[in-house]
Amino acid sequence: MSLNGLFGPLNPPIKEWRNQRVWLVGASSGIGAALARELARRGARIAVSARREQSLHDVLDEVGGGPDQRPDQRPFDALVLPLDVTNAGALAAARDAIVAAWGGVDVVIWLAALWVPMRADNFDLAAARRTIEINQIGALNLLAAVLPVLLDQGRGQLVLTASVAGWGGMPKALAYGQTKAALNHLAETLWIDLNPRGIGVAVVNPGFVDTPATATNTFTMPALISADEAALRILAGISAGEFNIHFPRRFTGVLKFLRLLPIRCWFAVIRRTTGL
Repeated sequence: MSLNGLFGPLNPPIKEWRNQRVWLVGASSGIGAALARELARRGARIAVSARREQSLHDVLDEVGGGPDQRPDQRPFDALVLPLDVTNAGALAAARDAIVAAWGGVDVVIWLAALWVPMRADNFDLAAARRTIEINQIGALNLLAAVLPVLLDQGRGQLVLTASVAGWGGMPKALAYGQTKAALNHLAETLWIDLNPRGIGVAVVNPGFVDTPATATNTFTMPALISADEAALRILAGISAGEFNIHFPRRFTGVLKFLRLLPIRCWFAVIRRTTGL
């Protein structure tokens, strides 16, 4: 392997976001909403999906001039495609709408997630199953919808949003963490399969981000950043052709180092930093 193969970008870099056709799945709040706003400002063509249709319109209104402006008068090209990610047929229908409107898609970003704090002493089987259905099976439903399009195009990027909670055991992540670990594994396997076909694959592993989901946390969240900052870091990573986009580095770098040490070190640091 050449030096460029060892140290160069693992995915095709994106130098310009203007007119890029981007589908955001899970864009009604948090990082997804912040990405939608930033991409609209950069002139991308964005399709936004989530269960709450009005929330999607509200996100776009923040960029496009307010609720009094008609959708067809927005200063950017946007499709609002509400859906439930547990419904594979709904994702396929949204894909068809995107292809009909734009002729294809350049970047697909999976952001949908359910966070239910859970520990061993309050284990809830129904909530655990629901978490897996949304975070993990939902991502597979998206793959079923977009892989045929990407493979037919012979280009494009697929970005899965996981979490540092998937790097190792963390408090209250009994159900959530395993789904994020699965997404990390899925992204690695997809990259091996799709890179030779000209298709990029990246995985995003944020640390603690200030979102409606994390607002319910009662424990210390080290190096907490805003959703807007997270969106900027994700776009910077995709633009640079990175595979593993993680941030903030002052936190995620420590976690990566800990995984190289005996597991007792991981347990000790996680307990000390979270207070749990």
